[in-house]
Amino acid sequence: MISRWKTYWKNAGWNEFVLFASVAALCLGVWLFIHVASVVRHETHLETETRFMRMLRSPENPGVPAGPLWLVEVGRDVSAVGGAVVVITLSLLVIGYLAMRRQWGRVALIAGTVAGGYVLSNVLKMSFDRARPDIVPHLSQVHSASFPSGHSMLSSLVYLTLGALLAQASDRRREKIYFVSVAFFLTFMIGLSRVFLGVHYPTDVLAGWSAGTAWAVACWLVAARFTPKPV
Repeated sequence: MISRWKTYWKNAGWNEFVLFASVAALCLGVWLFIHVASVVRHETHLETETRFMRMLRSPENPGVPAGPLWLVEVGRDVSAVGGAVVVITLSLLVIGYLAMRRQWGRVALIAGTVAGGYVLSNVLKMSFDRARPDIVPHLSQVHSASFPSGHSMLSSLVYLTLGALLAQASDRRREKIYFVSVAFFLTFMIGLSRVFLGVHYPTDVLAGWSAGTAWAVACWLVAARFTPKPV
């Protein structure tokens, strides 16, 4: 059995590498979310989070960011890219295009990932019911619970799914890496903006990233399992 697996991975190509990386990302995402949730429940690193969030503001006036004032507008603009209206609208536009091309498998993948992720995000928020941070004044309006960050979770599952689809459609490996890297970069910047605006703890964002990534990878693996292989 061991020698068979050694032979398999010795002859493995790009598809086998992607499968292994996907399973590893799924396991890591689930483990990280559980770990962060445990930290949040026991408020283990609350002092560290408080210190970090105050570092992003002026010592004299916590309502002012540490840096040029235009950073506030940049932070809001970046944050909006991960908002529910933007990601759902973008998903619907992509679904419409794929439907015109009759790519029903990809339509189902995006619809299931986004709809299921949105429901999961709200269920998790209601389950933990963490209050928003009051460490510094908020620079954006918020109404829901804090944990996990909905912007971080939705942006990770939507942009990673779209990045993976673009990578799959590309023949060049460097283009595949580029699409996935851009998806991770967007997700990172959106999560960082939520902490900068003072509406989320860093652990909220980390949990959103891990949950969103795990959900996106899980949906991708399920879709790959039931997608007919070309003859």
